[in-house]
Amino acid sequence: MEGEQNKEKTLQEVASDVVFKGANLWILACAIMIASIGLNVNSTAVIIGAMLISPLMSPIIGAGFALGTYDFSLLKKALINLMVATVVSLLVSTVYFFISPFKDVQSELLARTTPTIYDVLIAFFGGLVGVIAITRVKKGNPIPGVAIATALMPPLCTAGFGLAIGNFPYFFGAFYLYCINCVFICIATFLIVKLMNYPSKSQVDERRQKQVRNLITLLIILMLIPSSYLAYTLFREQQFKKNTDYFIEKEFNEKGYTLVYKRVAYKENPKRIELAFLSKRFKSEEITTLNAKLADYNLNNTKLVFRQDTTDRYLSLKGELLNELGVKSKVVNQKDILISQLEGEIAKNTFDNKQILLEVNTIFDSIKSLSIANHGFNYMNDSSQAVTIVVYDRSKALSKEENERLEQWLKKRLNLAQVEVYKRNKF
Repeated sequence: MEGEQNKEKTLQEVASDVVFKGANLWILACAIMIASIGLNVNSTAVIIGAMLISPLMSPIIGAGFALGTYDFSLLKKALINLMVATVVSLLVSTVYFFISPFKDVQSELLARTTPTIYDVLIAFFGGLVGVIAITRVKKGNPIPGVAIATALMPPLCTAGFGLAIGNFPYFFGAFYLYCINCVFICIATFLIVKLMNYPSKSQVDERRQKQVRNLITLLIILMLIPSSYLAYTLFREQQFKKNTDYFIEKEFNEKGYTLVYKRVAYKENPKRIELAFLSKRFKSEEITTLNAKLADYNLNNTKLVFRQDTTDRYLSLKGELLNELGVKSKVVNQKDILISQLEGEIAKNTFDNKQILLEVNTIFDSIKSLSIANHGFNYMNDSSQAVTIVVYDRSKALSKEENERLEQWLKKRLNLAQVEVYKRNKF
């Protein structure tokens, strides 16, 4: 074949590259660290850089050449070095994510936890290009592209992340993707080696050749069946979300209803679509009708749920709130003054409590009701500074961090200098 490198020289280069020791091992460890940081900060550019410098593909290519030439000593060496590289990579990434203060699941991490049939195709065709480039005299530009496309490094780092946080579905999903890449790069290499008639290392009888073919067939089946199922599941989920968007567009957006919250729970049984609107309130008859319409949009086994204000009117809560504030103190003190001022402020309160509750529910959906009133002083700090008091109803009090976050959000939302948030029964 034109431009092909001498077969003996290619085999020598492949055999020398499968060994992980010295500089290769250090390069691998550094590449793993860079990829882990890139996944941690959700930086695609950093992840690509790590894939370009990683030598992880060499033992996989070596295993493919070994199978194609029936060089079982090279196959053993390639598999041992691949296992060493895998263990080192998992160890480095697990340690990094364990000590990293950032444990959030970024989109780059999440993308490596659910492999599909498309990952099989990428690994196979990427492997084909990589092997063809290796057998050329002029290696050209394909090698960096293959390193990026086949993406061996990020799944291993994601598997380390799963181990570090104790999330085994993440670990198994990412490690399965890594196995898919390894197996199909190896199979692509095997096919190219056979196609280009590389000489066998030794005479192998028909029975041994059949064993190799059976092993490859078994690996293909083991990788294809789960990934095909996951691809089908992903397709169904995307179709469900597409149908949901169409349903919302036709039944709500086109009628002028302003949607402020949407949550689609595909994995629940039945599936759930939760919606909240700016001003529209749906009656029980309307909700029943809309649920019946879901089947018309191929949204079977799905329940439509509306998040809308079902609390009592603010003024009906005044007496209850004031009783709770006042029963615990018979002495005229700062708390009594607060109660007195609250009675006067409630009557002239201009806050849209229902709308604010609706917006707050997008952050803390377990808050049942919200009461807001302005005051001319802050009794907690014994000052005359203007302050707005917010009292919420929730089965469990917000944590200190959640309380502070809600206060900061209310300051920005209501354009106020100072807001204090309390759970009912605070006083």
